[in-house]
Amino acid sequence: MISEVVNVVRDMATRHRQMILQMVKREVLGRYRGSVFGLAWSFFNPLLLLIVYTFVFSVVFKARWGGAGAAAPQSHGDFAVILFAGLIMNNLFVECINRAPSLILSNVTYVKKVVFPLETLTVIALGSALFHLLVSLIVLIAAQLIFMGSVPWTVVYFPLILLPLMFLCLGLSWFLAGLGVYIRDMTQAVSLITIVLTFISPIFYPLSAIPERMQKYVKLNPITFVVEETRNAVIFGKPFNWSGWWIYTAVGLVVAGIGLAWFQKVRKGFADVL
Repeated sequence: MISEVVNVVRDMATRHRQMILQMVKREVLGRYRGSVFGLAWSFFNPLLLLIVYTFVFSVVFKARWGGAGAAAPQSHGDFAVILFAGLIMNNLFVECINRAPSLILSNVTYVKKVVFPLETLTVIALGSALFHLLVSLIVLIAAQLIFMGSVPWTVVYFPLILLPLMFLCLGLSWFLAGLGVYIRDMTQAVSLITIVLTFISPIFYPLSAIPERMQKYVKLNPITFVVEETRNAVIFGKPFNWSGWWIYTAVGLVVAGIGLAWFQKVRKGFADVL
């Protein structure tokens, strides 16, 4: 399974690279086509969210981030920055997973009339989500410099943290894209599931705030590890969790392999169903 994922990734990096880049660009630009500010909205959206979080949590609720990760932050915006760091990682996951069940359904032309590598549709969706994540990351780092005064050198680990999440998103997206063709209710079901996962992830609260006996269950949430490690690397400057990263990467590769194998198996019936 993993070898098949490697082969598909190699094909995408060589044969389909230019097509994928062009379609990602078209999708990103198409989202803002016709608007006055155009692509600038990709910057305004996370900036506005950060401003709202800063006001609500630091001014209204006067919240402070507890736990071992934060050394008693004093700045009004500290809580918002810490929250935002987890939220941008969750948004990448949610955007990919929510779109997956309708990817094939919204690109019927590619199934019926064109010889097209359908497996690249999930990669294109991931590429679009990654663009918005990187814009949000720029906003996050700028806010961190304003509120906290510095960014730790451990931020260099961020691409490593992102890598297994990308594998996981691809695997789940391939699986859901194939399943969504046959079960049309998947879009609504997945949307509900991602909402639940968001609120049982340590995004709005530290992992240490959860009773110890329940933490092991929260750690099974696919987004928990990357949220925690993103904060540790980008904000708190804590040592990188290599053992956890290897486990998460292995799981991500296995999920990617299973998802791709399922997609390749069921794609033969797409034209008949659509």
